[in-house]
Amino acid sequence: MGLGSRMDTAEGQAPAKAGNVQGFALSDPKYVFGDLILPGETRGQIDRALAFQRHQDLVFQQWGLKDTHRSAKRICLNFYGPPGTGKTMAAHAVANELGKKLLIVNYAEIESKYVGETPKNLVSMFRRADETDAVIFFDEADALLSKRVTNMSNATDTSVNQTRSVLLNLLNDYEKTILFATNFIENFDPAFMRRILAHVHFTLPDEVCRRQLYALYVPRTMPHTIDFDTIARAYEGLSGSDIANAVLLAAFSAAERGARMVQHADLDSAVLSILAGKRANAGKIQTVTREVSAEYAAQAIRGTA
Repeated sequence: MGLGSRMDTAEGQAPAKAGNVQGFALSDPKYVFGDLILPGETRGQIDRALAFQRHQDLVFQQWGLKDTHRSAKRICLNFYGPPGTGKTMAAHAVANELGKKLLIVNYAEIESKYVGETPKNLVSMFRRADETDAVIFFDEADALLSKRVTNMSNATDTSVNQTRSVLLNLLNDYEKTILFATNFIENFDPAFMRRILAHVHFTLPDEVCRRQLYALYVPRTMPHTIDFDTIARAYEGLSGSDIANAVLLAAFSAAERGARMVQHADLDSAVLSILAGKRANAGKIQTVTREVSAEYAAQAIRGTA
């Protein structure tokens, strides 16, 4: 839910080998935690999970949990919640915090039309991450971690279950860092849920976060009459991405009509448009209402709001 400076450098791909179709290139993290604007509870969940690495020696060696939790050495986190709430940015920030590169898993690169090849691709991907000490990041993870087929009727169903079984075994044996992100945690197979150390819930920003996001996405060089407190208080249900898009729409709206600055009403209109689209997508067409001050209403009537 924040704005980060992108560093689009990437390592060269590894030489192609059997089952390693795309080479699984490594990328430098594009964001740090300072780039994110998250509710305190969400950030707290991430911090508590990262403490796992900082205190491994104390917990496993001195306190003896290596004897009772032999397969729990990996850091396996799942970020779940609505789209646009910062899950992917947080994955980059975690890798940056750990001082590691990211191996971002694209399901299209893993999946193969040839029966039996997808599990081989997964094995190669985990080997690549282990050799380079990279953080594995499964974005849109429900594509791979969804429930297994119980009534198999064709070769495709068999292949899907085989892939899920191979991934479960890989997770059991892997001892480094794996991150998942999904908008649909309800689709996860329970067997995968049990193998994930912590599930971090990403929520839509509250009023405080919305104000920070509006202020973040409005550059200081853009002339405007936007009241961040008013706009943050007026509308709920917006993600960080929605707010970024609203600011962009408002700026272009003002530029199109030849205005010298972006008016508060430009952003107001952009937000209403985005919320209308979200409600239509959810099948909930209804009128948006909001509380406005007498001063704002007077400005609107005069056309200066």
